[in-house]
Amino acid sequence: MPEIYGHDAYSPEQIAERIESVGVKKARLPAFKMFALAVLAGGFIGLGALNYTVVASDPFLGFAWQRLLGGLAFSLGLILVVVAGAELFTGNNLLVMSWMNGRITTALLLRNFIIVYFGNAAGAIGLAWLVSQSGHGDFNHGAVGETAVRIATTKTAMGFAGAFFKGILCNLLVCLAVWLAMAGRSVADKILAIVFPVSAFVAAGFEHSVANLYFVPLGLFLSAAAPPDGLTWADFLANNLLPVTLGNLIGGAGMVGLVYHLIYRLPPRR
Repeated sequence: MPEIYGHDAYSPEQIAERIESVGVKKARLPAFKMFALAVLAGGFIGLGALNYTVVASDPFLGFAWQRLLGGLAFSLGLILVVVAGAELFTGNNLLVMSWMNGRITTALLLRNFIIVYFGNAAGAIGLAWLVSQSGHGDFNHGAVGETAVRIATTKTAMGFAGAFFKGILCNLLVCLAVWLAMAGRSVADKILAIVFPVSAFVAAGFEHSVANLYFVPLGLFLSAAAPPDGLTWADFLANNLLPVTLGNLIGGAGMVGLVYHLIYRLPPRR
């Protein structure tokens, strides 16, 4: 395909090829290394969520400013994943591009998704427990802790359909952030590419499964003595984590990975 984009970043066709090649390397990582990098990613996303909660606890910010600044703060998580290096389930949905071109098997694809998902869960929940024990909830005269419990309660009260569609929209934007970051040739390029799509999904209130593995457990840990109605592990799994994870898969693998595969990676017709 002739070059039609007049900039020094990688072209969309080159991005597709790079993502496919990176996907092969990710799928073939040794299990321990893959899991360890996934734990890091869960913790990194948790740090972004922690950053967001601090912003959201400020009662003097208007709605729009709170959402915008909270989204910018949350962007820390994906920046750490992409620049520092880690394995994130939602971003790894783009491995479907390698799979659809036959460069990795179904077994390798599922192996990556399963190991990375549980590694992300371990990292995010582990960070939530550490934060709950640190006294961080007492920050801003207890407002941070109250906000964390309120966020968790809102998420567990979400209906299945709403959580599912918010999950689709979230990972559409997250995978586009990863896609844009792959266009960059410097760290600054990658950071700038990540910030806008990620801050948009946070500001819009969409749902990210790995972030929720920090948000909701933190609320559960902080309110363990007297949990609000509806804030239980069972409610979290059924009303939020399951539908959001399914939505994330469709948004990332289907609406980004599949679409760009069809556009850029199908063999030309003769």
